Amino acid sequence: MSHTPVPLIPAPQLMLFLLQVAVLLTLAFVLGRLAVRLGMPAVVGELSAGLLLGPTLLDHVAPGLAAWLLPKQAGQFHLLDAVAQIGVLLLVGVTGIEVDLLLLRRRSATVVRVATAGLLLPLGLGVATGLLLPAALVPGGTDRIVFALFLGVAMCLSAMPVIAKTLTDMRLLHRNIGQLILITGMVDDAFGWLMLSIVVAMAATALQAGVIVTAVLTLLAIVVTAATVGRPLFRVALRQADRAAGPTGVVTVAAIGMLACAAGTQALGMEAVFGAFVGGLLVGSCGGVPRAALVPLHTTVLAFFAPLFFATAGLRVDLTALGRPVVLLAGLVVLTVAVAGKFAGAFIGGLTSRLTKWESLALGAGMNARGVVEIVIAMVGLRLGVLNTETYTIVVMVAIATSLMAPPILRIAMRRVELTAEESLRGDRSGESTAQRTPYR
Repeated sequence: MSHTPVPLIPAPQLMLFLLQVAVLLTLAFVLGRLAVRLGMPAVVGELSAGLLLGPTLLDHVAPGLAAWLLPKQAGQFHLLDAVAQIGVLLLVGVTGIEVDLLLLRRRSATVVRVATAGLLLPLGLGVATGLLLPAALVPGGTDRIVFALFLGVAMCLSAMPVIAKTLTDMRLLHRNIGQLILITGMVDDAFGWLMLSIVVAMAATALQAGVIVTAVLTLLAIVVTAATVGRPLFRVALRQADRAAGPTGVVTVAAIGMLACAAGTQALGMEAVFGAFVGGLLVGSCGGVPRAALVPLHTTVLAFFAPLFFATAGLRVDLTALGRPVVLLAGLVVLTVAVAGKFAGAFIGGLTSRLTKWESLALGAGMNARGVVEIVIAMVGLRLGVLNTETYTIVVMVAIATSLMAPPILRIAMRRVELTAEESLRGDRSGESTAQRTPYR
């Protein structure tokens, strides 16, 4: 029996997709370089590229051009989404490669304190804010408790992709504070996604004990499987790839491993970003190949995939709704609560762990960045009907504002934190020169 072959992408659709990628990358590159010239990480300009080409600006200034270049058609838009998703997964994965697990073991108490304070304080303040916001901002038919819990979860999450790109742009990945920001942010995000799955279940049906138990057991199963099965499996696969094809094989197997882990956590109901980070941790800690063999993957991700992802993320954001006074006022309140909760929680956690005030300040600034993860959360809330257009815009505003706040505060704080011998050695292993490690000075 003959089968009809799957049709190829129509030529006009392919042409438009290639043009979209070229335009987005061009604008992301130009604005990224401009951001660097102004003393900000490139990610700030890359995020702005999508805002300029999306409904925030281009749809209003040149609606005809916007409708032609970026038509609101699912089939066309999903081509960009697919490439952007690969980009964010690989970005988080290569960030996981740089994590020093020895530092994590040595500073585990610090991680627990900072992660706990950085999770519970913004969660509690976010829930309280959700209970007090005007009824006009709560969608009709939505339970106020579910709305408040959803807002609380959105306030307690950090944005691993934005944190990763910011630390990379500022050459802070090899610093101890950079490592702590990554680990504590990932711990908070793991529990944040866990709580989100519970809130989503509450919004869809009703909260059941089985939902909580299943979510917790899934998280534990992922961690145990990664430590017992994943690490030796990655070690063998990377060594075999190195022998068979050298650096090219290593890059291929590392990318496969990170994407496979992302698919696994997605299938288990957790966020794919979490799986990609776990995959990166396994690649970096298994000792299968020299770290230098992974430099081509790092370069490709930072030069192509990451800018395209950040630019694409801004295409769905419309900040013009903030023109309404009630929405703007509520947005400023939510932003204040979000910053106070996450920043103060991480700062207090750092001080109680005997970090200096400048180290604690840097920790708070890094973990305060919400970025595109919060935008993803907002999209989930909008789809479920937990958020309306106004509250969706408010959450997006918080995401963008906190991402813009992180770099200048990090720069100020890290100027006052001395570079240690351990950090210098870690930078040498990752291939950074002395000049590259201190651009914020």
